[in-house]
Amino acid sequence: MAAGKEIRGKIKSVENTKKITKAMEMVAASKMRKAQDRMRAARPYAEKIRSLAANLSQATPEYKHPFMVAHDESKLAGFIVVTTDKGLCGGLNTNMLRMVTTKLRELEAQGVKAEAVAIGNKGYGFLNRIGAKIVAHAIQLGDKPHLDKLVGPVKVLLDAYSAGRLQAVYLCYTRFINTMKQEPVVEQLLPLSAESIGGDALSSSTWDYIYEPSAPAVIDELLLRYVEALVYQATAENLASEQSARMVAMKSATDNAGNVIGELKLVYNKTRQAAITKELSEIVAGAAAV
Repeated sequence: MAAGKEIRGKIKSVENTKKITKAMEMVAASKMRKAQDRMRAARPYAEKIRSLAANLSQATPEYKHPFMVAHDESKLAGFIVVTTDKGLCGGLNTNMLRMVTTKLRELEAQGVKAEAVAIGNKGYGFLNRIGAKIVAHAIQLGDKPHLDKLVGPVKVLLDAYSAGRLQAVYLCYTRFINTMKQEPVVEQLLPLSAESIGGDALSSSTWDYIYEPSAPAVIDELLLRYVEALVYQATAENLASEQSARMVAMKSATDNAGNVIGELKLVYNKTRQAAITKELSEIVAGAAAV
C-alpha cells in the first residue's frame, strides 16, 4: 500500500507545518500588541510637533527654513522606503513597493531620477533588484525602532535637499488602520508647506512668538525634530502593520493547513478502503475458483 504510505507522509508534513504557523501566529499576536502600544504612544508627540511646526511657519513669514524652499529646477528626488526585515506577512511589502514603483515611473516620465534610503531588509533587496540608487540603508531594526539608527541614513537625504540637489523627498511606509487593514502610503516629506504640516492645526488666528536665542535657531531645530518624528512614526506604524499582517497571514496558513489535512485524510481513507475492497474481491474470486 505504497500510495497510502505516501499520503500518510504528506499528512504528517502538513501537520508539522500547521504547528509552525500556529506558533508564529501566537508570537505575532503577542508582538502586535506591543507594537500597537508603541505606535499609539508616539502619535501624540508627532501630532503636537506637527501643530507647533505649522504655527511657527505661520508666525515667521520673513524666515524660510531650507526644508520649506522648493527646488523645482532639480531633476532628482529622494525616497525613504520603510519596509519589514522579515517576510511571511502577506502582501504588506508587495502593496507598498508596488506603490513606490508607480511613483518612480511617474517621476521617470517627467525626467526626474531618484535615489533612495532603505529602512528594512525587504525594501533594500527590492531597490537593489530594480537598480535604484541607494545612498544609505538601515536594516535589522528589531521589534523596537530606535531613532539613533534612523537619523543617520535619513540625514543623507535631508542634507542633499538642504543643498538644493533634490526636488522633493518622499516618505513611503504602511499606515496602520486596524488589525485587519493596513494602508500603503507615499507622502511628500519635503518641501514642507504650511498646509501639509498644519493640516487641521491651522486656524484663522495669528500666532506670534518670542524666540530665544533667535528665530532661525529655534525653527531649524524644531523642523529637524519634526522630520525625525515623522520618520520614527512611519517606522512604528510599519512595525505595527507588520505584526498584524503576519498574525492574519499565519492564521490563514494554519486554517488552510487544516483544510489540506482534512482533504488528505479523506483521500487516504478512500485509498485504504479501495485497497481493502480489492483484497476482499481477490479472496472471494480465489475461493470461487477453488
